[in-house]
Amino acid sequence: MEENFLSATVDQIVHGLVGPDDLPESGPGLEPAALDIVVSGTIDEVQGCFIDRGWTDGHPIVPPTVDRVERFLDGSGHDPWKTLGVAASSGRDLTIWSIAVNAVMAGCVSEHLPVLVAMAEILADPRYGVEHSGNTTGADALVILNGPNASALGFWSGQGVMREGQHANTSVGRWLRLYLRNVFGFTSDEHDKATFGNPARVVMAEDYRCLEEIGWLPLSTNFGFDQNDDVATMARMNSGTIVGSVFGSTPDEIVPYLANGLVRTAAWDLTHVYGLGHDQFQPLLVLSPLLARLFAKAGWSKSDVQRALFDHARIEARTFESFIGRWTNLTASQRSLTQLVADGHLPHVFAESNEQDRLVPIVTCPERLLIAVAGDPTRANAYALSNDGPHGWWTAKRIDLVPATDLVCDVGSR
Repeated sequence: MEENFLSATVDQIVHGLVGPDDLPESGPGLEPAALDIVVSGTIDEVQGCFIDRGWTDGHPIVPPTVDRVERFLDGSGHDPWKTLGVAASSGRDLTIWSIAVNAVMAGCVSEHLPVLVAMAEILADPRYGVEHSGNTTGADALVILNGPNASALGFWSGQGVMREGQHANTSVGRWLRLYLRNVFGFTSDEHDKATFGNPARVVMAEDYRCLEEIGWLPLSTNFGFDQNDDVATMARMNSGTIVGSVFGSTPDEIVPYLANGLVRTAAWDLTHVYGLGHDQFQPLLVLSPLLARLFAKAGWSKSDVQRALFDHARIEARTFESFIGRWTNLTASQRSLTQLVADGHLPHVFAESNEQDRLVPIVTCPERLLIAVAGDPTRANAYALSNDGPHGWWTAKRIDLVPATDLVCDVGSR
């Protein structure tokens, strides 16, 4: 490692800091300014240029002409050069203009801008940890929308909710990948070092009407928002497991199968319970409306479901210890769960005995098991997803649907 660092990495660091001596004033390798015309020609020539420069996700894009970008922002009240933050990985400014450029490329419409601004604010929030978006395990972000206006904005919450096809869900999900690529620099040439990677995810909207009907609070309330707030929530997900054809007519009958789905999607991710992240494993279980209604009809609140899942989503202590120690080098030591409890790192539920075959939970408390409601309302299916802990931590921002006042000069108040 020392030899490689001295022979290769040091030169790359110096090059990154000072650049080459013979840097030209212009050329294809330089980063264009916001209003530069980078290519003119036919649609095929434009597509070819963007592909050659690595500015696309491999799919055709809508050419982001100055006229198109200006029309996208027209009437929003936003100052195009307003900065929401700085990209932690690339040092580029997160401007309203750059949001709009990538939105046009992705096929978004101007009504989506408030959602995109909220998502950009999440990326700018240091708690989210966007700089980890290119880590080797290759988790990809899932965006979940809550609020009474999601449907009016065109976002779908029914069957196929996590599949491409619905314009708002698909185009806004694509915007995220393009923005991470073009502004944050998460390409294989720059900061994306994913071993395999995950496919880009579409945006998932929760079923607001179902939640209202059964009296359950939306996911966004877990992060301090009111149930009627329009909110975008984001976290990076490692993997997912379909829990298909859940069979049973009572909560007690179906909870074990749902808990098993959560267990099957949790593996090395448990290093985020202790190791890579301390108490930062917070998986998501997406219930179809049919399953959510079954719980509600039996008088179960979402908290009741979380407590039942916490009691059932358990694995043997030896397996847990293997995931956080013996089978991975992501944890500094191989201390037993009983030692970790004794040292105050984990709650007592992880050391109720010394038996290696005792069952221990996959999270530290019921509240760490998040629940959302979406999908086909006629199917008894669920979807369990494991999050990547602090490498894209659960972060939520309010979607402000009121036109901005950045460009309004309020002389009367001065």
